Amino acid sequence: MKHRMIALIAFLATAPIASPALAQRYDDYHGFWHPASGWGHMLFGGLMMIIFWGGVIALIVLLIRWLGGPGDSRSHKEEQAPDALDILKQRYARGEIDSDEYKQKKRDLAE
Repeated sequence: MKHRMIALIAFLATAPIASPALAQRYDDYHGFWHPASGWGHMLFGGLMMIIFWGGVIALIVLLIRWLGGPGDSRSHKEEQAPDALDILKQRYARGEIDSDEYKQKKRDLAE
């Protein structure tokens, strides 16, 4: 379900990009260049294209991370530190301490 939602959002986000090009009319002037276009589009057009597509990609990445939830990202997973009783149980299981020492330390931790 999430994959279909992401595909739909990506389609809806990119579909309007082509519509301004289809809406332009080139029959109101002669030649390829519009007389009032100037050099501004040549100087800043490439930069604006990089900024635009960088923004679109950033929004898609943020949307996917938001839909994925905090549990899916490895950076959000926090390892829980073992408490003293868990460490004591592990030491007893490995045979580092005997039964009497285990019981005594368990009573000490309970206090």
